[in-house]
Amino acid sequence: MPLALTDKKPKQSRPIHPVAKGGLDGAGLDLSALAWAQQNGFSGEAGRTLVLPGSDGAVSGALFGLGNGGEGNGSLALGALARSLPEGDWHFAETPANPALAALSLVLGGYVFTRYGKKPGKDLRLSLPTGADRAEIERVANAVFMVRDLVNTPTNDMGPDVLEAAVRRLAKQHKAKVEVTEGDELLKRNFPMIHAVGRASATAPRLIDMVWGKKDAPKVTLVGKGVCFDTGGLDIKPASGMLLMKKDMGGAANVLGLASMIMAADLPVRLRVLIPAVENSIAGNAFRPGDVLPSRKGLTVEIGNTDAEGRLILADALALADEEAPELLIDMATLTGAARVALGPDLPPFYTGDDALAAELATAAVEVEDPIWRMPLWKPYDAKLSSKVADINNVTTDSFAGSITAALFLQRFVEKAKSWAHFDIFAWNPNDRPYGPVGGEAQAIRALERVIAARFG
Repeated sequence: MPLALTDKKPKQSRPIHPVAKGGLDGAGLDLSALAWAQQNGFSGEAGRTLVLPGSDGAVSGALFGLGNGGEGNGSLALGALARSLPEGDWHFAETPANPALAALSLVLGGYVFTRYGKKPGKDLRLSLPTGADRAEIERVANAVFMVRDLVNTPTNDMGPDVLEAAVRRLAKQHKAKVEVTEGDELLKRNFPMIHAVGRASATAPRLIDMVWGKKDAPKVTLVGKGVCFDTGGLDIKPASGMLLMKKDMGGAANVLGLASMIMAADLPVRLRVLIPAVENSIAGNAFRPGDVLPSRKGLTVEIGNTDAEGRLILADALALADEEAPELLIDMATLTGAARVALGPDLPPFYTGDDALAAELATAAVEVEDPIWRMPLWKPYDAKLSSKVADINNVTTDSFAGSITAALFLQRFVEKAKSWAHFDIFAWNPNDRPYGPVGGEAQAIRALERVIAARFG
């Protein structure tokens, strides 16, 4: 990990003093440190770090501004310290209100994607505050870093075949089983929409199926959209719309991160992960606007737009998942721009008809500072997906409520699961955050893991 956690505080370790705005007097500073802060105009403004000098000119500690209670990112705001502190050993001067999140924030904030030559981050070491579990923090951080690495990797090194290899590595680590249905075998095994979306690519489409846990344990199934690149198909995106399309497999990356946390914690569930992995490319055999596709569910789907391909591959995978009536079925996808218009990049919407699950997720999201927001499965909008020639269209005829109608489309393919939720995530930080730099991001999986552990642990 870029930032190392230590169980014991070295003698040379320096203190970190988090300070609320206007709270210098209560920060427990000696007179020289207090005078230094005042001379440098430090008043606890959110996100600011001020290094304290010692009598010998060396660094003796640091102040970090928390701002007012309503601003910043809660405990995760402390992650900015991973980039602003000088190298060496550090500890919190006083135990933070949430020691686990405080320590996790620094670990997450120290992430650097180094695959293509960027230099590693600083050599920082943080002594664990009282009440923080090192193994737990590292379990979560490893999952988040895996998500970020997968999403940050460009498609020339992260096609459907490489995504499959990533699943196999994770499966080997936790002794899970993997089965892959690839290419024309998808048609033989009744996954026609996964095949249709991915067949124009030079790399064959596939459905990756990973299973872990005891057969008689409660069934928890995760489905992740694995579009490794999306040109938009024949309804081609403009150049600007393709710049971030390496992240269109962010749903797959996030369910793998969640699976990693579940397996590392050895939760008593029978976990299944389904990833339809494709590239939505353009060639003579690409699927077309106006085509009518069969689906695994038996519903026929008219293609109103080839750029609404994610819901097609998810539908076949959800239909398979639903056949064994899991206790909990979760799908995650970078599905619609409408979700970003509604809630922005930091707040993923989720959809479920299970009010109890929604309440549990909302509580967990606050507890672990992993924000999500419930949106409605508004039934009157279902009619917008009607088709004159097929059972359903993959898009609506207007531009309204795109995230909701996408969720309603997916809901058509789920009947037997005892509880289902759909997450329309962005999987990307468009700006540097205290807890992570610009690039791929894990969203909602820490909240989901908290709920799954509470329900089945």
